[in-house]
Amino acid sequence: MPDPQQPWYTPGPPQQPVPGNPYASGGGAQQGFGTQGFGPPTPPPPSPPRRRFGRGPVVAAVVALVLVVVAGGVYGLTDWGRGEPAKPVAKKSPGPSGSASPSRTPAAGGPELSHIPTTKEVAAARKPGEASAWIADDKADIPQQINKVHDLWIVGDTAVQALYRKVTAYRLSDGAEVWSVTLPSAVCETPANPTPDGKVVVFRNERPDNERSNPCNQMQMIDLKTGKLVWQKKLDEPGDKDDTLIVYSAISGDVLSVARGQRADTYRMDDGSKLYDIPSEKKGACFPYDVAGGAARLLVTFKCMVSMDSGKNYGQVRELDPRTGKVLWRYRTKTGWSFGRLISMDPVVFTVYNNEDTANDWRITVLDPKGKHRVTFDARDKGFEQCAGTGSGGNIQPCRGASVDKGLIMLGGQDRVGAYDVKTGKFLWGIKTETMPLLYPLRAEDGKSMRIYEAATSRSPGRTYLMGPKGAGTETEVVKHPAATAAWEYEMFMGHTAYVDGRLVLTATQMSGDENKKPVREARMLSFAASP
Repeated sequence: MPDPQQPWYTPGPPQQPVPGNPYASGGGAQQGFGTQGFGPPTPPPPSPPRRRFGRGPVVAAVVALVLVVVAGGVYGLTDWGRGEPAKPVAKKSPGPSGSASPSRTPAAGGPELSHIPTTKEVAAARKPGEASAWIADDKADIPQQINKVHDLWIVGDTAVQALYRKVTAYRLSDGAEVWSVTLPSAVCETPANPTPDGKVVVFRNERPDNERSNPCNQMQMIDLKTGKLVWQKKLDEPGDKDDTLIVYSAISGDVLSVARGQRADTYRMDDGSKLYDIPSEKKGACFPYDVAGGAARLLVTFKCMVSMDSGKNYGQVRELDPRTGKVLWRYRTKTGWSFGRLISMDPVVFTVYNNEDTANDWRITVLDPKGKHRVTFDARDKGFEQCAGTGSGGNIQPCRGASVDKGLIMLGGQDRVGAYDVKTGKFLWGIKTETMPLLYPLRAEDGKSMRIYEAATSRSPGRTYLMGPKGAGTETEVVKHPAATAAWEYEMFMGHTAYVDGRLVLTATQMSGDENKKPVREARMLSFAASP
């Protein structure tokens, strides 16, 4: 059995305790109460809609679809948590002589990769042993600025997502567009999940322009099974209208909750009528900040700004009965720490961060079903970053690259993935690669193994595989993603992922309409399934 206390690398100097730190050790530069806890940065200046081309990192040197050939690189994996030295294994053999490796600069005199292949073209270029794949394009013009690609929803046999003014459903089996609806203004917020029967409320800007200070206050209910627009209402805006510039939302059963500014309230999903306000405490110093949903549960996070000294402030999370607003339980972080991002609703697992070092000093906390503290542990000693490097800013759902399933807390990130016991916080096993791809845990298998997505790099396509506690060299059910889609897969390396019925679906998290961003024009969605 592996020894979970044995590090997988040569450890550096021991961490020194930080006075007043409730979580044993760690620390970093004293940065004050940083921007990580207060939402996304100000968006770049808007520009008129233009044809969409790729954002960095750029992948090039691919002349035509049928010529996309990826040179072999080391897919070495090393074990994690073993007493003996780890050895690299599972190396890919070199590609054929003269094969072209995608790089960050276009081949001299070569044409630009502006054509997004059709699914038929992808199938024609598929090599023996590669996964079947489909690729979806969306030729709608979007602004030249960076545009957020919103939450990915799996509803029935479709994958649905909002980008700019358009909400589109793609069929999971082949990527064909099932329906789309164009709204009068841009979508500015979406909840992480729809209702159990496939309905959602998206938020869009008040005005059709792309200028700043455009309130995110228009609620639009959509039936994701049909694309039908059900009802539209304006968000209740007591007080300062600027409070709706940044809005967070969640769906809990048939209840919609909304947080903005320093307030939160709830609405009925069936007609948009208001249910109740979620009150602040301590004369407004402890106010609701964000909301999280899933199934019929509602969690609300609070920021308690009780002092000018960030080291004296703290966070709070409560579970509410969605229909009545009754507080079922509440949990307060240690003084000087705040709620980061939610990893799981059931059990409740989330990150917390030090107010004085929001980027580097973080932990994972697990609560029991009654909201009592079960365990807090530090995953930094294994090289993990909070939410695979995305930090704690913005919506608390989701925590990218992290999930909980069948008793495992699964963490991913650049070049590594690992599993912790959800009850004890004990490290169980992990692997890391010799190259530098992002590794995403997709789900647990029998509480022992993980299904892992290894994202594409600039030199090779991604793959998905099953791996368990025996670690490197024991990969099973390896699904090789096709070389023909490698360039577009690489563009989605920090994107949304969904795994359903053996199929992996990928999208970017942001897209640009800047036609000067060349040579890769971004695909809208990618999907892979094991070869039949």
